[in-house]
Amino acid sequence: MATTVVIDYGMGNLRSVSKALEHVSGGSRIEITSDPGRVGQADRVVLPGVGALRDCMTELARLELIPAIVDALRTRPFLGICLGMQALLDFSDENDGTPALGAIGGRVRRFSGMSVGGARLKVPHMGWSPVDQVGTHPLWKDIETGSRFYFVHSYYVVPDDTRDVAATTGYGETFASALARDNIFAVQFHPEKSQQAGLTLLANFLRWNGSCR
Repeated sequence: MATTVVIDYGMGNLRSVSKALEHVSGGSRIEITSDPGRVGQADRVVLPGVGALRDCMTELARLELIPAIVDALRTRPFLGICLGMQALLDFSDENDGTPALGAIGGRVRRFSGMSVGGARLKVPHMGWSPVDQVGTHPLWKDIETGSRFYFVHSYYVVPDDTRDVAATTGYGETFASALARDNIFAVQFHPEKSQQAGLTLLANFLRWNGSCR
């Protein structure tokens, strides 16, 4: 039986993510773990998270999870969610520069709280927003472009290579709300909180073989 692990490093909606995955699993095994060995044995890996990237990287290092995550990023279908997406970039502007995993070149920036139409945008960006797909990808199967997903974040990713962008969303400015490269897919929104569109994306991930086609 195929196993999908949700990495537990003490930050994130682990139960809601795992419950959503179980709901669409079709009988495949969903496991929450902080054990690097279990991550290394899994068929698919999910890295969720909320909060500060510096704390995330500190805990991943403390739990000795980084080598197992780096291996999974090279070899198996991998899904990053929210902070788990930001952790894939090179570094974040948070705390004047926080190094991340470097799986996808780029940086993480904070929303400026700019004004649009005379109204100042709130930070964090919180609530439902349309996600406009860029190109095709197996994880977008049966999800219409422009579908609304649920966001909660103060930082957003800026990849070096625009070919890594799988979707964009507008919040004062247009930002990358999904990234895709080889066997890696990552989203800034929370699919586990995004009703049918989110469940469809998670179901697509559980069927995905890691190819972009």
